[in-house]
Amino acid sequence: MRIAIAADHAGFELKQTLVQALRGQGHEVVDLGTHSTEPVDYPPLCAAAARAVVGSHADRGVVIGGSGQGEAMAANKVHGARAALCHDVTTARLARRHNDANLLALGARIVAVPLALELLEVFLTTDFDGGRHVPRLVQLSDIEGEESGTGMGGAAP
Repeated sequence: MRIAIAADHAGFELKQTLVQALRGQGHEVVDLGTHSTEPVDYPPLCAAAARAVVGSHADRGVVIGGSGQGEAMAANKVHGARAALCHDVTTARLARRHNDANLLALGARIVAVPLALELLEVFLTTDFDGGRHVPRLVQLSDIEGEESGTGMGGAAP
């Protein structure tokens, strides 16, 4: 699987750990930065990860910051991105099963490394249930279309 990953300075060290784990599992990693603990703004980095996923340059994405909140918000500004902030296994599993989340947002100051690794594994191995959840994703797409003025919502994931 090809994984796009991005982090701000607060998430840099966790990103490095996840990149190493992903590569060790045979995944291709698209590391979009940051590449140090020097302060950096997260919105462009997270948008780049979301664009990589939505543009089919990556199968899934991961965005990491101090809390993960802003990173999820930034990624979700990209039409077609469904970034889920997860702090436990249940939310990671349900984000995939019910919402077909395509990006995982993590807070490096919130989750410890062992939990982050577990959340990533669950996120990557859990399939979307489809069925009754598909119309809701269409509704999300419709909202994106309405908000952008294109009226081009309605595309199923």
